[in-house]
Amino acid sequence: MESGFGSDFGSDFGSGGGGGGGAGKLDPGLIMEQVKVQIAVANAQELLQRMTDKCFRKCIGKPGGGLDNSEQKCIAMCMDRYMDAWNTVSRAYNSRLQRERANM
Repeated sequence: MESGFGSDFGSDFGSGGGGGGGAGKLDPGLIMEQVKVQIAVANAQELLQRMTDKCFRKCIGKPGGGLDNSEQKCIAMCMDRYMDAWNTVSRAYNSRLQRERANM
């Protein structure tokens, strides 16, 4: 999945976002959207990696072939709490950014 996204991303830069006489021209709007998508993907990957690491360390005492019932519950609750905290921080951050932009 990751390599496909990267190759699609790179191929759009050289095409100019369209065909015909616009070859060689870059569409700044398209580039910005692609950068935003890449940042969103990177943020989601980082969130999942951190959540996985934290919850694994917290909930799994002895790694084995499977998870027992208490480990499954711990993982589920840990992930729910982590996502809730992430969403709370994200909303607060976005709200602050909007206030800062309004004051400019």
